[in-house]
Amino acid sequence: MISSKNEQLGVLLVPEALRLAEAEGLDLVEVAPTAAPPVCRIMDYGKYKYEQTKKQHAAKLHQRGTQLKEVKFRPFTSQHDVDYKLRHAIDFLADGHKVKLTVMFRGRELAHQEAGHALLDRLKTALADVCTPDHPARTEGRNMMIIVSPKAQAVGKRKTAAKPKKAAASGAVKKSPTPAEAPAAVAPAPPAGPASETTKDA
Repeated sequence: MISSKNEQLGVLLVPEALRLAEAEGLDLVEVAPTAAPPVCRIMDYGKYKYEQTKKQHAAKLHQRGTQLKEVKFRPFTSQHDVDYKLRHAIDFLADGHKVKLTVMFRGRELAHQEAGHALLDRLKTALADVCTPDHPARTEGRNMMIIVSPKAQAVGKRKTAAKPKKAAASGAVKKSPTPAEAPAAVAPAPPAGPASETTKDA
């Protein structure tokens, strides 16, 4: 018997257990009927059912929302293109999706399987902070692939490296003029001299 405060009450007869539940205004629920003896708990059964329904609904939404996205590479893809496609993979992982990283071989590229392995190793290293591999790299026909799953702390965090540049370009920060850009100081006008007295005499 387990109380509403999660305390072990030992083995009780059913009438005694019911009396304790009624005294708290709660229900006596059998939570482990196959145990010997069966285990019962004092709880609010309506609240318990509501919480169970919420958990099941959340689990269904999570299963429905998770998809398998694919990002494709060639064994000799340039580093610029690799970085560009990696950003897409990071965005997919941030949305909570699994990602299939595929290296496609064509023609004589099949003779360079080591290049595909090396590329997948680079990709795993680059994504190590946001995902974990589901399995080692494997070959499927002309393709070499690996599936990675997002880490919990990475979901919802997208890369926004371009935003600070945009903000600076918009002129949000006002810069002080450099010495070269500062306007030149205007010299004060000379005081009136003897010339003004000569004019007076004239």
